[in-house]
Amino acid sequence: MNVHAKPAGAARQLAGDPDWWRGGVIYQIYPRSFLDTDGDGIGDLKGVTAKLDYVASLNVDAIWLSPFFVSPMEDFGYDVADYRDIDPMFGTLADFDAMVAAAHDRGLRILIDLVLSHTSDRHPWFVESRKSRDNPRADWYVWADPKPDGTPPTNWLAMFGGPAWEWDSSRRQYYMHNFLTSQPDLNYHNEDVQDAILDVARFWLDRGVDGFRLDTVNKYVHDRDLRDNPPMGPGMRATVDPGNPIAMQQPVYSINRPENLAFVERLRALLDEYPGTTTVGEIGNRMADGPELGQYTAPGRLHMAYSFDLLHAPITAPAVREAAERARTLGALWTSWPFSNHDVVRVVSRAGLGPRSGPMLLQLMMCLYGTPTMYQGDELGLPEADVPFALLQDPYGRRFWPEIKGRDGCRTPMPWQGGSTHAGFTTGTPWLPVGDAHAARAVDRQDADPASDLNRARAFIGWRRETKALTTGGIAFLAEADPVIAFTRTGADGTALVCIFNLSEAPARWTAPFGITLIDVPGMEGAALDGGTVALDPVGAAIAVKS
Repeated sequence: MNVHAKPAGAARQLAGDPDWWRGGVIYQIYPRSFLDTDGDGIGDLKGVTAKLDYVASLNVDAIWLSPFFVSPMEDFGYDVADYRDIDPMFGTLADFDAMVAAAHDRGLRILIDLVLSHTSDRHPWFVESRKSRDNPRADWYVWADPKPDGTPPTNWLAMFGGPAWEWDSSRRQYYMHNFLTSQPDLNYHNEDVQDAILDVARFWLDRGVDGFRLDTVNKYVHDRDLRDNPPMGPGMRATVDPGNPIAMQQPVYSINRPENLAFVERLRALLDEYPGTTTVGEIGNRMADGPELGQYTAPGRLHMAYSFDLLHAPITAPAVREAAERARTLGALWTSWPFSNHDVVRVVSRAGLGPRSGPMLLQLMMCLYGTPTMYQGDELGLPEADVPFALLQDPYGRRFWPEIKGRDGCRTPMPWQGGSTHAGFTTGTPWLPVGDAHAARAVDRQDADPASDLNRARAFIGWRRETKALTTGGIAFLAEADPVIAFTRTGADGTALVCIFNLSEAPARWTAPFGITLIDVPGMEGAALDGGTVALDPVGAAIAVKS
């Protein structure tokens, strides 16, 4: 069988509202850590298929599937060696097709994580490119001569530490890498590269995927003139950990180039051939006060911008309001809001509001203007896992330990059965350990408890799906009373809901500037109306209507 061929009867995208993504809930699955069905300690596509009924029970609209392509796994799939096939540890293309069909049968859409800014150094394109300066793919990657003293061509830094340039003795040139040295950057100034990448996207669209989460979408194009990045100026801030030296540069030449937008328009034109598909672009390592969100979601470009502002900022009333208002000020037509993902400390730990804060934090994210993107385990209220250095897998964590502990603490396996070995994730040895704190919050232990984080999440998301003011309505923030944040969401029919959240572990009170009536919202608790004042329990929340 030709594994690169389009399968007979390939699944098509789901029919229905082509704008389903506006306010629809996306559930991120990190396949390595979801469910292992063959006992090798690593999750797989059959594991995803086996748990689709569970995902559907959360009342979400789509799954974002982190990379599963053929890869040496030096960056756990974000180093792609073959864009058109499945790494054997995850299964086969037949397994993928079966998963897409099963998801569509349940009304779930599938978005896949396309890593297009770079490949693995084992990708056939790069293997050929590095052979000489005059082969057919010699210009498919970013190659440059050294400075006269032999040092790298620019001062650009890599996200994983050190220069963004690696010397290659075969070509006697440096190649650019924004991440690991084994992840060379593609040269998007070469139109043949753009065409090849568009062919990759079409390959997966023809297999029935409903869109793409675009990894590092603002890093496709580099400065053709190879100018040095300037230092970070006073009052500026980057959306990366300050313990990483890359935070000391304004990445205006290594990434964020205006030519990037022209390719995004080509990609969007392809998506428009497949009605109902969508794109959400990860715009990371940018200046937090830059215009990229608005540029990338302008008409004819991305459908959604994936915001980093609440993945790194503290979850406080002022920070949430600032992030939400900045997204609108910068002209982002539609923002995808995550509080957790596979790269950052889980929100329950990062927010520091205690183990009971999970439902409130999830509900807050679900009430913001845009499309909420929840990470596997958010619905269980999972805290960050403590992975000792001896068991650490993440190259980023190993590089910056102990100041930055890396990403393994949020990537540990999903706990399915609290009383089973490795919480039911695998019958073998898991690639990362499953801690007791996660086993105690396993799916089976929460499933039968109506008051559990899991069932509160199911109930609230289901109610939200039918509440147009929350899915597509406008937003306006009310007078700030930290630690309480309050805002209105107003639907097209004029229905105005008031969303009120206590972002503290102590009781709080908030007085409405107008008459309100609290409504009974499934899964939401911890509030009572006392005259015109809402009394909120610790990490309590409420939704009201004007009376």
